[in-house]
Amino acid sequence: MIGRLTALVGGAASLLAIGAALTASSALAHPLGNFTTNQLAQVRIDERQARVHYVLDQAEIPTFQQVQRFDASGNGTIEGAERGPLLDSELAEISSGLALTADGKPVTLGPPRDARLSFPPGQGGLLLTRVEVDFAAPLPREVSRVALVNNAFSGRIGWHAVQVLPGSGTDVTSSVPATDPTDALRSYPQDLLSSPPDDRGASFQVRPGSGEVTAPPGLEGGTSTENRALDGFANSLAGADSHGLLILLLLAAAFGWGALHALSPGHGKAMVAAYLVGSRGTPRHALILGLTMTATHTAAVFALGLVTLAASQYVLPEDLYPWLGVASGLMVVGIGFAVMRTRLRRWRSQRSHSHDGHSHAHDHSHGQPLTVRGLVALGVSGGLVPCPSALVVLIAAISQHRLGLGIVLIGAFSLGLAATLTAVGLTVIWGGRALARLRPERRLFGGRLTGALPAVSASVIVLAGTLITLRAIPQLGG
Repeated sequence: MIGRLTALVGGAASLLAIGAALTASSALAHPLGNFTTNQLAQVRIDERQARVHYVLDQAEIPTFQQVQRFDASGNGTIEGAERGPLLDSELAEISSGLALTADGKPVTLGPPRDARLSFPPGQGGLLLTRVEVDFAAPLPREVSRVALVNNAFSGRIGWHAVQVLPGSGTDVTSSVPATDPTDALRSYPQDLLSSPPDDRGASFQVRPGSGEVTAPPGLEGGTSTENRALDGFANSLAGADSHGLLILLLLAAAFGWGALHALSPGHGKAMVAAYLVGSRGTPRHALILGLTMTATHTAAVFALGLVTLAASQYVLPEDLYPWLGVASGLMVVGIGFAVMRTRLRRWRSQRSHSHDGHSHAHDHSHGQPLTVRGLVALGVSGGLVPCPSALVVLIAAISQHRLGLGIVLIGAFSLGLAATLTAVGLTVIWGGRALARLRPERRLFGGRLTGALPAVSASVIVLAGTLITLRAIPQLGG
């Protein structure tokens, strides 16, 4: 069985290599995620004025949503979008979100100046948005305290930072660093990608001086992500038109990417193994579990894509991910407790039966027979949170008017996920059967521990669900 699984993984890796060679390699992946809106406000306080240089870096999904709003051609492309109104919309959001005070009194920032709009390449043939713009505001004489608050794009996740820079004729003591580890949001420290800063305000003590700045230490992040890593599946639609044999190879590569993706942490392998271990599982059960996860994952991608396209003014798609994580985790916890209760009852019954002297020649450690209902519930919980790369492929397919190909690629990717999870299930089932055929004196565990194994495996399901839930809860208010 190990040989079969190794062959499966090796085949998937080969398909991945073929697909990577066939798709465009110039597309870049936003390192902080496809949903992020990242902001940096660089502040200089001069003797008579405050200057703010603001930088916006929007990932693929927010960029696509903005382009859709201002696409007069209906093609959903940057070329068809009206850049003037699009930039005006961004500047209106930025201007309304920045608030400056001097000694506690509001100071009006002047109109945006030297605004620059560009669209760097992103994943899947999609683009990113970059805006740079300057603001200035007069300050009263002998001001001692200046504060800036940035409420632009409130509710959007991403990197939010304020930086102080030396001014003219002043010395400043700042509450925020004087350094920026991102080179104005062009590259991001690898060590901070999972927990980017969320600094939306800063205060500055001001006195006459020669441009000296006193500030707390800045962030240090180690390796930079200036050369942003590729995601093969998300970039499967980044190349030229696909047809014939190339489509077949892309589908095979998408299947391989899905299979390899399932091997990364947090994709239900432990839950599948724990659910099937010690039970009367069959290859049919493993197949049902894998196909259910496939169907749920595919449906979740399309549902989130619909939200991205049609309902983002009411609910942000990135806000749904934590809720889906919580729902998935709670479902897994519920399933784990139900399985634990059933298996504990069966184990206790077996022990009581044995103590009464009614031992049997056959093995009682098979656990509770699996039900289709339980398998479907676990499959739904495991596939409820869609892969962001699959959503990027869907959005890219819509923007390129290749929705049919995008749907098929997502289906192939989901089948790859299912294949790996099914292989895990089959390994557990056949491995359990091989252990059951061993004579008692050759088993790794004693009879009592073997009998308790189904209940112990149920506790693993509960633990996995708890970890999923705890990981998602802190993001609910993000």
